[in-house]
Amino acid sequence: MKPTRAALVLAAGALAPALLLSTPSFAATPAAAPASASASASASASASASASVDSDTENAAAIARILADPASGRAVKREGNKALSGTPADRVAFLTTGYTKAQDEDNRVAIAKILFANPATGKAVKREANQALDGTPADRVAFLKTGLRLAQAEDDRVDVARILGRPGISDALRAAAEKALNGTPEELRYFLTVGQYQV
Repeated sequence: MKPTRAALVLAAGALAPALLLSTPSFAATPAAAPASASASASASASASASASVDSDTENAAAIARILADPASGRAVKREGNKALSGTPADRVAFLTTGYTKAQDEDNRVAIAKILFANPATGKAVKREANQALDGTPADRVAFLKTGLRLAQAEDDRVDVARILGRPGISDALRAAAEKALNGTPEELRYFLTVGQYQV
């Protein structure tokens, strides 16, 4: 286990009780918040990077916009606030490199939450999340934007196949499960969390 992974495991373990109480059920909407946070924050980064060569007032305004974005995570807010209370050079440094580093820290925490806050996390999600943690910042963004959804769908297909393999399931349940298997990742998730109990 890499040193950074060990630190994440310890942090996630310490935060797990609070995370379980403060986050919506993973089964209902698998990590929608981190994925949208990553996408929204990345858009802010693109807009802010161009501001870094402007006046200090414009740089401060760009950082304030990042901090006002509800998708900004703790590390981004921490580093952004340091830059705002620092020197003009601190603000340029945040907009050129610091924001990206802080966003990656937030993405690592989001992935650690996915791995450790929900004991029912499936094999595909664990595999892809661990690969993202071991990979590059771009790998972590990709996992949060699309990889999590696809890995969850892989795990859901296994769960639906298990339902189909049960002896004596009703024709209605079989038909609903087969329809879910041929559907979208969201339809699979819906069948497992709601649909199977309605037939």
